[in-house]
Amino acid sequence: MTVATEFTTGTGTGTRLPTRWLILAVVCLAQLTVLLDNTVLNVAIPSLSRELGASTADVQWVINAYSLVQAGLLLASGSAADRYGRKRLLLAGLALFGTGSLAAGCAQSTAQLIAARAGMGVGGALLLTTTLAVTLQIFDAGERPRAIGIWSATNALGFAAGPSVGGLILAHFWWGAIFLINIPVVLLGLVAVRALVPESKNGGGGRPDLPGALLSTVGMTATVYAIISGPEHGWGSARVLFPAAAGLLVLGGFALWEHRVRHPMLDLHFFRDRRFVGAVAGVVLITFGSAGVLFLLTQQLQFVRGYTPLEAGLRMAPFALTVVVLNLAGISTRLLRHLGLPLSIALGMALLAAGFAVVACFSTGGYGVLLPGLVLMGTGCALANPAIVEAVMSAIPQDKAGAGAGVDGTMTEVGSSLGVAVLGAVMNARFTALLPAAAAGAGSLPAARATVRTEAERAAVVDAFASGIETGQLVGAAAVLLGGCLAALLLHRAARREPAPEKS
Repeated sequence: MTVATEFTTGTGTGTRLPTRWLILAVVCLAQLTVLLDNTVLNVAIPSLSRELGASTADVQWVINAYSLVQAGLLLASGSAADRYGRKRLLLAGLALFGTGSLAAGCAQSTAQLIAARAGMGVGGALLLTTTLAVTLQIFDAGERPRAIGIWSATNALGFAAGPSVGGLILAHFWWGAIFLINIPVVLLGLVAVRALVPESKNGGGGRPDLPGALLSTVGMTATVYAIISGPEHGWGSARVLFPAAAGLLVLGGFALWEHRVRHPMLDLHFFRDRRFVGAVAGVVLITFGSAGVLFLLTQQLQFVRGYTPLEAGLRMAPFALTVVVLNLAGISTRLLRHLGLPLSIALGMALLAAGFAVVACFSTGGYGVLLPGLVLMGTGCALANPAIVEAVMSAIPQDKAGAGAGVDGTMTEVGSSLGVAVLGAVMNARFTALLPAAAAGAGSLPAARATVRTEAERAAVVDAFASGIETGQLVGAAAVLLGGCLAALLLHRAARREPAPEKS
């Protein structure tokens, strides 16, 4: 099953827009800005703590306010883009993200910064859904895999480049510059989107599903909050169990409402499509492993290998560069066409898992032993990520492209949050179990180092931390491999049992 093969212009004729690749560049620039902001902030945490007097709890809310708002609004944002216009919502997302960035850069207190980050989360949710939806609208079936590949490569580039960009900015400017640098990009995006991007929307969607939007927002926000809070407060604490139970209950109510309402925000019939279910399950497991392992890799590079944040970011560059080169050169697209979706996903995830295993098992030694793992990771991402996005979106009619992008973004956010939380907990459990007696009970590497006195004990603490990271990364590699195999199996079975009907 595929989406419509041509972009329909206002005249009703199917044509390829001559400016489509320029539009994609603009869309990817907006996407890159959002993704950079997710990772660049981590480098600025010491500066925030020092200059704003931010406590650990304050810093966590500065980071989490953005993630919570974005995760909660992804489904509603995708549906709104389909209904009110993808170009219109893309412009709104850019404007909100830019305004929030300006407010964050000028913040004089942690409370102001947290509020600004929440506003940026609203813009980020709109941008993440509309950039993918617009990409699907302007490319036909022949060019769509390559376009999605470039869009996916932007995601990898944003994650890997964040620490490097943040380190470079902080080496010359104050912490607020990491937000203010978004402003010229947003202004350029507003002008380019207004001039180049054609409007597209589904005008026959009936009345707005406001209760559905409210239920999905509350349910997703509560659920993601519980996931984020788990490692800090304990998975069995009331501060985690209560929002988790409330979030799941509200999401259950959302599903019941969407099943009964005449014009649902999210058509639950999508989940009857085996391809859609297989792709979504794969997204969760793949992002679970990927986000968790990459989170641990940044700690391995800094705390075990002793690199600065900037050095660590630069040494992760081969991962992102491999993804970008393979997608821009069209190699991933050609492999996808030759292998098909199921095999591309399975092979890509196997390569990604192998890269994770190499990185995990060679945590010490020269950079030369780490480099092959990073290249394997990049090759796996370049092949699998476009395939799995195509698998999700090809199961959804083109007039629901925003809703499909919302589902993809939501599952990615859930998988990523779970990956960082769960694999971080696995790492910490292994670390604390291996600590020497003098550091028993320490909850972090700095705390453990502060309690020991001899060089042998310090070495034992670092070894315990390295072993914890290795265990977490291997668990993540297994999750990635499982996700790839599961998605490939379900997609293969669906292709055999259900001939794909044409989409209008």
